[in-house]
Amino acid sequence: MAKLSIENIVHSVTDEIKTTLTRTIGLAGVVIISLSAMLPGIFVTPTFAAEIMGPGIWLAYLLAASVVLPGALSKSELASGMPTSGGSYVYIERTYGPLIGTISGLGLWASFLLKSAFSLIGFSAYFIVITTFFDIEMKLLTLSMSALVLIVIVNLMGVSKVKIIQTPIVIMTVLLLFVICIGSFFVDGFDVSRPIDGAFDADGWQLAEAAAFVFVAYAGVTKVAAIGGEVKNPEKNLPAGILLSLLIATVLYSILAFLMMAAIPGEWWIEDGAVVENPIFVFAEVVAGSSFGVFAAALSVLTMISMALAGILASSRFLFAMARNKLLPQALEEVNIRYETPHWPILVTGVAMALAIYYAPLKDVVKLASGFKIMIFVMINTCVLILRRSSAETGWNPSYKGPMYPFIQWWGILAGIVLIGFIGTKAFIGGGAAIVAGTLTYYLYGKKRFVPTSYPIEIPVPSPEAQTGNDTVQ
Repeated sequence: MAKLSIENIVHSVTDEIKTTLTRTIGLAGVVIISLSAMLPGIFVTPTFAAEIMGPGIWLAYLLAASVVLPGALSKSELASGMPTSGGSYVYIERTYGPLIGTISGLGLWASFLLKSAFSLIGFSAYFIVITTFFDIEMKLLTLSMSALVLIVIVNLMGVSKVKIIQTPIVIMTVLLLFVICIGSFFVDGFDVSRPIDGAFDADGWQLAEAAAFVFVAYAGVTKVAAIGGEVKNPEKNLPAGILLSLLIATVLYSILAFLMMAAIPGEWWIEDGAVVENPIFVFAEVVAGSSFGVFAAALSVLTMISMALAGILASSRFLFAMARNKLLPQALEEVNIRYETPHWPILVTGVAMALAIYYAPLKDVVKLASGFKIMIFVMINTCVLILRRSSAETGWNPSYKGPMYPFIQWWGILAGIVLIGFIGTKAFIGGGAAIVAGTLTYYLYGKKRFVPTSYPIEIPVPSPEAQTGNDTVQ
């Protein structure tokens, strides 16, 4: 009998280890991962935004940041109350129930992997600069797929390995952009009137459309919440890390976009009838010559690979969290005992990214990712409105509560809806696909199996199916 009890205990502990992630990330790690998910956006989006509204794109970055801010504040509040892996999927599922949770979870997974694929597609323009300079021949698709295999392997080895790789890349990238910005003041023909006049000459429709497009450059700010189950002291570190990284990115993006347009005359973002896809190389070359431009291109490639690294890290956790709720097959919630990583979600995400790299055009990838991310930010703002108003019934009282409630949430909701309209049909195609896929997954698989997860703050799930069990997240 004693032997049987010991075996049961050992089996129980082993099962718990196999489905539990370890908290190893501090505040600095939260900021690094969040910035690594955002910074690559500035390496591709400026020229596409300039095609829309001209040289005043710095204002579009500020407008996009103002729409991201409510979502960042709301997500910080939600993360402090439900600090577990799964991020936005968890918050929406607990607020709206498993059906909407399944739709949002699959949509988030798809949008995150698309944004990561965008970085591996987008670095090709920078890599061409390197291969041309050194007279090297290499197929870009082979390079993208090789980089994807590498980042999948690193993710399988654990979040600490991801952080070790990302930290020096993020620091070097920020320093590079800072040096380019300082150097731009010494460029012949530097003229601050170009970006200023460009911003106020563009009409409101052009500004809104450009802001909707560059929104994807900020979307990674809350990506780190998806790995909340691996953050130490998440009630404090998640809100602080999210808001600090958003501040850094907003200042950096806006200043860089302003100085880029002030330093380079003419409509340089269009070349031979096509949009220039390596704006940081062009900017660096103008500031300090071709050799420095090649160095900037090389660091741009590393930065965009780092973004994909963070993308797989975050997107795989959506599948992991959904599997813990039994909305997806149980194999997806298994954690590798040696590396403490959800290996099957990482591998599935890697395969999906490979398909996106092979088939999806860069601009369409950006629009699909931006569209669904804006929809999710709108939903996140509604979650805070609902939980605050029902706090008497739910006991919602997280350690961090965002300021300017409820006005900031309503701004995020209304501005987000407007921006979705400017992205166009791609946003609705992406949202529609998520609704169809999520609904089919829930009714064909998850409805009979769903098990709600308990959190430090209990929130009643608003659907009868949700009252079938309990599965604690550590």
